[in-house]
Amino acid sequence: MKFKNPVFFALLVCVGLSACIANRQYEEIDLASRVDPMIGTDGHGHTYPGVSLPFGMVQLSPDTRVSGWDACSGYHYSDSTIIGFSHTHLSGTGSIDYGDVLLMPTVGKPQIHPGSESHPEEGYRSRFSHEKEVARAGFYSVELADYEVKVELTASQRVGLHRYSFPETDQANVILDLLHGLGPDRVQSARVEVINDREVVGYRKSMGWANHQQLFFALEFSKPFQKFALVKDEEEVEGKVAGGKGLKAWFRFDARQESQVLVKVGISAVSIEGARKNMKAELPGWDFESTRKKAVEQWNQELNRIQVKGAQPEQAAIFYTALYHSFLAPNLFSDVDGSYRGMDGEVHRNSRNDQYTIFSLWDTFRATHPLFTLVQEERTVDLINSLLSKYAESGQLPIWELAANETGTMIGYHSVPVIVDAYLKGIRGFDVEKAYEAIKASAMREDRGLNWYKKYEFIPMEREGNSVSKVLEYAYDDWCIAQMARELGEEEDYLLFIQRAQYYKNLYDKESGFMRGRSANGNWREEFDPASTSVLGGGDFTEGNSWQYSFFVPQDIEGFTALLGGSQQLIDKLGQLFSQSSVIDNAHTPDVSGLIGMYAHGNEPSHHVAYLYNYAGAPWKTQERVHQIMDSLYTHRPDGLCGNEDCGQMSAWYVMSAMGFYPVCPGSNEYAIGTPLFPETTINLENGNQFVIKAKQVSRENKYIQKVQLNGEAYSNSFLLHEDILAGGILEFEMGAQPNKKWGRRLENRPQSFIEEENRMEAIDARRVMLPYVVNKGRIFGSRMLTELACNTPGAEIFYTLDGSEPSRKSFRYLKPIVLNHSLELKAKAFKKGMQPSLELKEEFIRAITHEPGRKYPQIIERTEASAPYNKTGDFALLDGVRGSDNFGDGNWTGFNGNNLEMVIDLGRRVPLNRITLSYLQNTGSWIFPPRRIQFALSDDGKTFRTVNESGNNEPQDHLNIGVRRVSHEFSKQRSRFVKIVAENFGKLPEWHSGAGNDAWLFVDEVVIE
Repeated sequence: MKFKNPVFFALLVCVGLSACIANRQYEEIDLASRVDPMIGTDGHGHTYPGVSLPFGMVQLSPDTRVSGWDACSGYHYSDSTIIGFSHTHLSGTGSIDYGDVLLMPTVGKPQIHPGSESHPEEGYRSRFSHEKEVARAGFYSVELADYEVKVELTASQRVGLHRYSFPETDQANVILDLLHGLGPDRVQSARVEVINDREVVGYRKSMGWANHQQLFFALEFSKPFQKFALVKDEEEVEGKVAGGKGLKAWFRFDARQESQVLVKVGISAVSIEGARKNMKAELPGWDFESTRKKAVEQWNQELNRIQVKGAQPEQAAIFYTALYHSFLAPNLFSDVDGSYRGMDGEVHRNSRNDQYTIFSLWDTFRATHPLFTLVQEERTVDLINSLLSKYAESGQLPIWELAANETGTMIGYHSVPVIVDAYLKGIRGFDVEKAYEAIKASAMREDRGLNWYKKYEFIPMEREGNSVSKVLEYAYDDWCIAQMARELGEEEDYLLFIQRAQYYKNLYDKESGFMRGRSANGNWREEFDPASTSVLGGGDFTEGNSWQYSFFVPQDIEGFTALLGGSQQLIDKLGQLFSQSSVIDNAHTPDVSGLIGMYAHGNEPSHHVAYLYNYAGAPWKTQERVHQIMDSLYTHRPDGLCGNEDCGQMSAWYVMSAMGFYPVCPGSNEYAIGTPLFPETTINLENGNQFVIKAKQVSRENKYIQKVQLNGEAYSNSFLLHEDILAGGILEFEMGAQPNKKWGRRLENRPQSFIEEENRMEAIDARRVMLPYVVNKGRIFGSRMLTELACNTPGAEIFYTLDGSEPSRKSFRYLKPIVLNHSLELKAKAFKKGMQPSLELKEEFIRAITHEPGRKYPQIIERTEASAPYNKTGDFALLDGVRGSDNFGDGNWTGFNGNNLEMVIDLGRRVPLNRITLSYLQNTGSWIFPPRRIQFALSDDGKTFRTVNESGNNEPQDHLNIGVRRVSHEFSKQRSRFVKIVAENFGKLPEWHSGAGNDAWLFVDEVVIE
């Protein structure tokens, strides 16, 4: 894929960026009034209805629940009580955290417990109704029914402002709860200090999804409180200062003469003094209405970057709420003086660029950041500088960053397309050399399957979970690196990464027509269902299945089309996707939602798919499907989002699509044209130009493009160029009720996505000899074993060694099964003339007492029942000679959710024992914890057992390391018939874990008795 007129484009963008936003030539409209923050608060949208300014540090919003998947924003529309109002929230994420510094106004005797949804009277929470609740851009209000208190909220960038209107009472209270947090967020330390009868300061350091979050606050009341109490661990304490974990406080006001109490809360990730400075700079006074007005003005300034005309009221509400959601994150993270907390935990200062946090990059690289390159160019510079600061402080670009913590959530290294897309669109203002160093470093790491990816040119399914998804996304990211390398003249790097960009081909199975899991030796996953999202059947995919992921080759759609067989085959495949049954196994992937057939709009991997028809010469089908998605999956209701909002991506898709085009492949300067939704849309660009999109006769029925003009000239391309938009002008569509199947059909009118002929590579099995493999499944055998080797490359010769040396053509040539009668390590390589030799096969074989077909013993006579879905491997799963890999979805592990493993093995007779070994898996990020204790015991009668070894696990578990561990006990002149093994489950997930309080999994595999 190449840029057209790159020199002109770069000059154009540079000129554009030098223009001043203040010189806008358009009239601002009150668009903030069209925003409805309630959209997405029901269903699984996971949005919050409270107050935040564009990209603001403060998100002041009500909390109605603190646990469960639908508590990710702290608020769910179905709830009927409010716990209080906290100052940090996440917009539309699939994981939960934040909820810092909760305030709650009450009347009567102060309560320090929140109570419950069913019994709010037992705590300080209150019932409320949506009839007395208002949510607007820059403003939120609600009446607390149990206290007859009206709560109104607004904010500046770094300061939240509360206005409480109490009934006439001398027992008006404000509760401060520093123990409160959402989901796994647990306080590690906190402090509160009463400075005087108006000011309170403190901090809250917590561990949750973000391992080490630090938030400092300065709180000020509009009038003196009459009385207060500090509470530590549910007991009131003397004095004005308290420290610890369970900190709360209450403040008493006399509301008989003046019913209103205002509270402003400045926050900072740096220090209490930073919070004070933020408050003094942004909100020195107490004018609530003026603050609210300024908040609305700031929203109008941002929302007016795109103006639509002729929209129906509900359409306008959906569109501008989507634009509002797109502009909520990332969040400002630096104080007014430029200070911020870095990824290294230290305080840094940058007076040149604002620093940001909340980079949900697996989601937002697709449409949110490309939208920013159109209407948030200056902010994009700050965002990229934030990414580069995080690289300098931590040694890696963010994957999913939260409050200066790398959560490691999701896959890919999608800081790369954000940086590359901006750079190739001419956006500067950051250190290009450092940026290139950072993106290249992301691709050269050894973790997250990249070690296998670089070694095998795909990721073997038995070596890494989500292997197919990871390869597809890494390949796209590598293509982005290749584009920047070419622009910078890094030819060697370009050649490396343009080859890696084609590794997706190694996972395309021609027989099934899908991307499919593959082992290191080239064998395809046997139990394959492209519709499955279950861990065992579809553990090769991330939050999706092969139907949804097979189309993720945005960097080489032409190459993918060739694999399918041609353009018509791509059209047919897309048609099958949209017409499949929507019933799928998504018990473990609730994100797979918003289904049209097997297309899942509720999750990001599908977001570009409807636009692929353009690349096959059938843009009218794109118009049909995109219109269907906009019309049916976005509504003006609280449940108006079909999936998680995901920090702007779900909404940015709508914003881009409603304007009539979409960035299928960020890193390219092309946008695929879809179908415009409004009669007129104007993009007010930062360079002072306007790009106007007009759609004549557009309506719900008239969704098909009849013809197009760009600046008065006929336009037949089914794509737009970024430079054409930046140059300003008018794009005119004539719409109709029937498709014009000729428009955009010709090859030269299609968007381009290909890798140049001279750089194309074939699949790995056509360039390198495939890895040889052991045909028989087990590696643990009894007295004797015949080991068969094979290679999936026709005509290849296999050579092997049994002494640990590296195999070559001078080693033993494999001609017949190898007889094994003792433990050893086998190594093998395969060779074929004209091809690269295979990688080295290395397998350990152990002679032990194990189950063999036709033998009754050894057998498991007692065993705790395993937990679904990890209970499908049969009665001999732990004695079949097959060991599990470090990928828990490889089908070889037996799992126990919340239960211990207890098992008794009958060896058939008293036999001499040398060693017993039990393997277990550690993958704490996936809730799989090592056993707390392992016990081995022996018996001659199967009734009375004597313990021969008992070991505890004292290894720290507050990390996300993945690996197979083994515990062994060696014997000296010991005989026994029965062996008992007990492995104690870790129990409940610890406080630091994102799933805190849930049952841990215990994964065990092969028992080896030698």
